Amino acid sequence: MTAFDSSSLPPEAPIEAVVAVAPGLTWGERLAPFLANKLAVLGAFLTFFFLVVACIGAAIMFVPGWSDLYIDQRLRETLLRPLSPGFPLGTDQFGRDMMWRIAAGTAVSLFTGLAVTIISMFFGMILGALAGYAGGIVDRVISAFIDLVWGFPVILVAVIFVGALKPGLTAVILAISVVNWAGFARIVRAQVISLKERAFIEAARALGVPSWKIIVRHLVPNMLGTSLVMASYYIAVTVIAEAGLAFIGLGAQPPTPSLGQMISEGRNFLYVNPWVAILPGMTIALIVLGLNTLGDGLRDIFDPHLRRS
Repeated sequence: MTAFDSSSLPPEAPIEAVVAVAPGLTWGERLAPFLANKLAVLGAFLTFFFLVVACIGAAIMFVPGWSDLYIDQRLRETLLRPLSPGFPLGTDQFGRDMMWRIAAGTAVSLFTGLAVTIISMFFGMILGALAGYAGGIVDRVISAFIDLVWGFPVILVAVIFVGALKPGLTAVILAISVVNWAGFARIVRAQVISLKERAFIEAARALGVPSWKIIVRHLVPNMLGTSLVMASYYIAVTVIAEAGLAFIGLGAQPPTPSLGQMISEGRNFLYVNPWVAILPGMTIALIVLGLNTLGDGLRDIFDPHLRRS
């Protein structure tokens, strides 16, 4: 194979003229393995369902007057079991409607997951791409920093932020983001190291395209598929982490409902009405199941080399 000679091209030749790109798969061909994966379809359905539930929960939290649906206490109707008249999912120890509380708690969990994932992807993409593309001392310094951050336990970081701020969603989002971006950065770095040796990147370098433009126009778009798969995983991990922090009192504070907080309160009534703890626990499990199986399906779409036989 002869070396690429950029002098053979006219100065105005676009980068796309350098490398012949094989025609991509159509969306129908991409979706075929996803639709064939029954678990992935189930995951997409569960994710869509809980997104709708979260939208409803967000509405009752922020529309004036609707918050009474999950805040109102009915002390004559405490610890009712599911399918009780007027309360499809029963009530808690204060007589609050579990259906509306779970809807609002789902909104809190998914909002936290989305916020943490966006922050983690933003900083992870920047530092991971910079480390992978620059190499040398820059790579070593950033990689050492990534490894240092990745070693911190989330609960310890959450305690620090709660001490500096106060218990609540802000501290939880910052605490999880401070640790989670490092994992995303490691994946991005590995992908960039692989991609920067490809022919179209070498051609762009030969044409004198600035490094920042190569990263933005060529590397980042080639990482979007992996980023979507990782985003589904990160949201699921964050939902679990938020629930765990809320369970020990570091998450959302009353009257804001949280699934982890509801499990913590419901464990005191397991012998009276176990559904007070079981229902929010099942909600967390189904959200995580949906996101993980959806991520598996997205992997089939964007990375055919990893498809299961």
